[in-house]
Amino acid sequence: MGIARRRRRWLRWTAMGAAGLVLVAGGAGWAVYNKLDGNITKDTDAAAELARYEKERPTALVNGAQNILLVGSDTRAGRGNKKYGRDPGTQRSDTTILLHLAADRHSATAVSIPRDVMVDIPSCRTSDGSRTRAQFAQFNWAFQFGGTACTIRTVEKMTKIRVDHHMVVDFAGFKDMVEAVDGVQVCLKKPINDKAARLKLPAGRHTLNGEQALGYVRARKSIGNGSDTERMDRQQQFLAALVNKVQSNDVLLNPAKLYPVLDAATSSLTTDPALASLRGLYELVRGMRNIPTEQVQFLTVPRRSYVYDANRDELVEPAADELFTRLRTDAPLQVTRKEPDPTPSAERADDDSESPSPTSSPAPTFRGNTAAGTACE
Repeated sequence: MGIARRRRRWLRWTAMGAAGLVLVAGGAGWAVYNKLDGNITKDTDAAAELARYEKERPTALVNGAQNILLVGSDTRAGRGNKKYGRDPGTQRSDTTILLHLAADRHSATAVSIPRDVMVDIPSCRTSDGSRTRAQFAQFNWAFQFGGTACTIRTVEKMTKIRVDHHMVVDFAGFKDMVEAVDGVQVCLKKPINDKAARLKLPAGRHTLNGEQALGYVRARKSIGNGSDTERMDRQQQFLAALVNKVQSNDVLLNPAKLYPVLDAATSSLTTDPALASLRGLYELVRGMRNIPTEQVQFLTVPRRSYVYDANRDELVEPAADELFTRLRTDAPLQVTRKEPDPTPSAERADDDSESPSPTSSPAPTFRGNTAAGTACE
C-alpha cells in the first residue's frame, strides 16, 4: 500500500508540474503575442481621411484580389533617422510599391512607382488641418503634403485601382528587418563609393547588414548611370534576394529565427487598422506563403523623361494603362529582364478576331524580374 501511495503522489506531482509548465508556456506565448501585436502602429488618421472620400474611390472589381501600397518613408523623425539629414519635420515617399495579390494567390506582382513621375495630386489635408490645392506635381510630394491618405488617393486617381491596405516603413525599420535575417547577399559588378549613401564596397559578392542595405537601395548617382530607373531595379533585386533569404533560411518554420523577424517587422510598421494586428498580418501572409518565387514579380510602371523637365518622369501610354488594367481586373502579366515589345497586347492580337478582353488577350510582357532570380546570378 505504501508503494501504491507513493506512486499516486508521484503521479499527482508530475501532473501538477506538467500543468504548471503548460500555464507558464501559455503565459509566455501570450506575452510574446501581446508584445508583437502592440508593436504595430495603427494609422487611424489615414483611415478617417479616406473615409471622407469613399464615394470618389475606385470599386474593387475582383473578389479576393488584394492591392497593398508599400511606402518607404524618408522621414528623419523617429528612432535612428535623424542622422540621414534634412529637417525631421518633413517627409516624402522615398520608395512606393503597389503590391497586387491575385485572387487565387498563385501570383504576386510588385509595381514600383517612380518618386519623380508627374501625376495629378488631389487636394489633401495636411498635418495642421489645412488643405493643399489640387495640382500636377511629382508623385512623392503627395506623401509630404498629406501623408499616406494623400498618397493612396493619388495612386487610386492615377491607376483606378482600389488600394485595400497600406504599410509604411522608415529607414530604421528597414535596417532592422535586414539585421533580423542576418543580412542579405548581393553581387556588385563594380565597386561602390557613395558618401551620401554612406556606402563603400569593393566589387564582388557581399552579405549586406542593415546599414549597408539601406545605402545600397538608396544610392543613386554613384552606381550605374545615376538614374532612378537603376535604383528601382536595384531595390527590386534586393527585395527578391530578401524573399529568397527568408525562404531558404527556413525562417517561417523556426521560432528562434522567426521571432526577431516578427519583432523587427511589427516594430517598423505603420498600417491601416485592418492590418494593425498579428492576426491581420497573419491572414495576409498565410495567403502568400504558397506562391512560388517565379510567380513573385517585380517591375516598374512604364515611364520616360518628362517632356518639359528631364529631371522628372511621365507615364508611357498605352503601356501604363494596360498594366493598371491588368492589375485592376486581376489578369495575368509577365516580366522579362530584356526590353519588351512596346506594342500593347490588344494590337498584337489577330486583326480578324474580336477585341479581346484583358482576361482573354495574351498576357503582356513588361520589363522586370522575379523572386526566383537573385542579385548573385
